[in-house]
Amino acid sequence: MKEQRSVPFERNKSLENLLIDINSSLSMTEQQLLNNYSENYKDFPIIFIVGPLRSGTTLMMQWLANTKAFAYPTNLLSRFYASPIIGSKIQLLLTDENYNFRNEILDFNSTVDFISQNGKTHGALSPNEFWYFWRFFLPFKNNKILESSVLENSKNKNLFKDELLGVANVFQKPFALKALICNYNIDFLNKLFPKALFIYTHREPISNIISVYEARERQFGNTKTWYSFEIPEYDQLKEKTSIEQIAGQIYFNNRAVKRGLEQVSESKKVIVEYEKFCTNPKYYYNVIESKLRSLDFEIPTKYTGPESFKIRRYDEHSLYRDAIKSYKEFIS
Repeated sequence: MKEQRSVPFERNKSLENLLIDINSSLSMTEQQLLNNYSENYKDFPIIFIVGPLRSGTTLMMQWLANTKAFAYPTNLLSRFYASPIIGSKIQLLLTDENYNFRNEILDFNSTVDFISQNGKTHGALSPNEFWYFWRFFLPFKNNKILESSVLENSKNKNLFKDELLGVANVFQKPFALKALICNYNIDFLNKLFPKALFIYTHREPISNIISVYEARERQFGNTKTWYSFEIPEYDQLKEKTSIEQIAGQIYFNNRAVKRGLEQVSESKKVIVEYEKFCTNPKYYYNVIESKLRSLDFEIPTKYTGPESFKIRRYDEHSLYRDAIKSYKEFIS
């Protein structure tokens, strides 16, 4: 079914046009910055969060942001998707206490909570999915996953790399961002970023399926419209029922990530079981800290975040049995 978003999720066309204008105006200056400084960038780790939609990737981003140990794409920074280095400098100017002069500008929300709706957060400094950035620098079109060979041959792949390293250098921290758009391209990212760290969020599949089903209803007002990126297996799923489509979507995304991570060294990956993370996030903070140490970066702060998160249970949901049946068709 053709995508038609429900009212709360409709795009703001006036905003889209203004952002195109702003980024077009800044892109030449951004290029000059890269030409002058990219060779001198410190090699900060870039943290890519991968895994199926609705598997806890937004919570992971919010949690990493809340620790203040990592830089990340904010709702403010997302406005500068074609010029993120300039955007990072503007963000520091407007929000960092080090640049505050007599409290002239204190209007930006500097807190990061754990509230989101279909991946969308609220507040200037809350995490953003940053998909406009990915689509601007890499040849993703029409929400479709690409083959790694296409990305390898992209004329802007090194520019994409320099932009991320540039943002990390502005903030002087590892830069963490969602990379679900590259669930099938982990090999590409692993080659491009020697100090990449992959965080794979894996959720109990039946809960994951029902969560996506509910997200479709919120996003589109129906459950028939495909939600999130169009995966390579889309054609074999599109004629199935909604719950069967989603079961395949979760299965194939997990399979792609697991296959991709098989080629990644242990020092560059963290596998996060969503339910265990919610029970004990501090454990995973220590794991990430250890992995980053092996990539020559020392996190300067000890963990002070939440002790746990609430886990939503779906075993009493009316679709629970259908979800189990549909998922079994793919794993059998």
